[in-house]
Amino acid sequence: MKVAIVGATGAVGQELISVLEKRNFPVSELRLYASIRSAGKSQKFRGKEVSIEALPETPLPVDVVLASAGGSISKQYAPIWAQQSVVVDNSSAFRYEPHVPLIIPEINPQAIQGHQNIIANPNCTTAILLMALYPLHKAFRAKRVIVSTYQSSSGAGASGMDELLHGTKQFLAGLPVEHKTFAHPLPFNVIPHIDAFQENGYTKEEMKVLWETQKIIGDPDIKLSCTAVRVPTLRVHAEAVTVEFERPVTPEVAREVLAGAPGVDLVDDPASKRYPLPLTATGKFNIEVGRIRKNLVFENGLDFFVAGDQLLKGAALNAVQIAELLLKPVAYQ
Repeated sequence: MKVAIVGATGAVGQELISVLEKRNFPVSELRLYASIRSAGKSQKFRGKEVSIEALPETPLPVDVVLASAGGSISKQYAPIWAQQSVVVDNSSAFRYEPHVPLIIPEINPQAIQGHQNIIANPNCTTAILLMALYPLHKAFRAKRVIVSTYQSSSGAGASGMDELLHGTKQFLAGLPVEHKTFAHPLPFNVIPHIDAFQENGYTKEEMKVLWETQKIIGDPDIKLSCTAVRVPTLRVHAEAVTVEFERPVTPEVAREVLAGAPGVDLVDDPASKRYPLPLTATGKFNIEVGRIRKNLVFENGLDFFVAGDQLLKGAALNAVQIAELLLKPVAYQ
C-alpha cells in the first residue's frame, strides 16, 4: 500500500513511522506530511531518508492516510483525502458520527465493513481501558464501570512532555515553573482536569470514555463514570477500574480470562511486587493488567489496574492495526 502520515513530526506521527516498520506493514511508498516549517526535513524509514512535505489542500496520492494532526485539520481535510484514500483518523473529529466506524481491532474488527473511507481511532484512555474490560464484559457482562485515570504528559503531545521536563528542571533549580500546555504546573503535581469542562461537571475527556465505550462494544446501556487526572509521567496512561457485573465473577476466573486475551499482559503478583507500571508498560504493544481483586462494595464486582502506552495502543499501534484490517479484514476475528 501507498501510505501517508499526516502530522509526521508529532509524538504520534513518530510512533506511526516506527510501528509501520516494526510490524513490517507492506508499504510500497511512504509520504510524510507536516506543517510548512517542517517541510524539507527528512525522516528515516527502513534505512532510507523520506522527505517531509507541506500538507496540500488536495487529495493525497496514497491508498491509506494515517492522520494525527489534530481535530481541526482532520475536520477540514479528511473528507478531501477520503475522495481517493481510506483515512484512519486519530483525532476525535469523526468518532461520534454514526456512519464512521470506531474500531479497536481486537474488539470490533467487523465494524470496518461498509466504511465510507473514514475510520476513527478511539481516544487513548478508552482503548487502554477496553483492552482489559471487554474480555471481562464478554464473560460476565459489565453493568457499571467507575474509572480513575493517571494520564501521562505525552497525552498532550510532544509539547506536554517538553513542558514536564523543562518544568522539572525549573522546580529543582528553585525557579518558578512555567506552564502553557497544562492548566497548572505539572512537575510534582497532579491535575484533575483534561480537556474542557461540560455542563454536567465532567470534562470532555471523561465523557469520551463513556461515549466511545458504548459505541465500540455496541452496548448503550452500560453505565460508566470517569475521573481523568494528568500525572507527571512521560508515557503510559494508567487506570484504576471498578466494575459491577451481571454474572458472578471471581478474581481467579477473571485472571484466566485476561491471560488469554489478545493484546493483554497479565502482571498480577503483588507478593513479588509485580503489577502494572508506567515504567514497565512504556514502549510495549500490549497493555498490562493486574491488582485484580474482589470489590468490597458490589456483590459481583471486581477492581483492577491497567497501564498502557497511549502513544502505541492508545494511538499509533491501533491505527496501524486498523490499516492491517484493510488488507485482511478477518485478521482479528
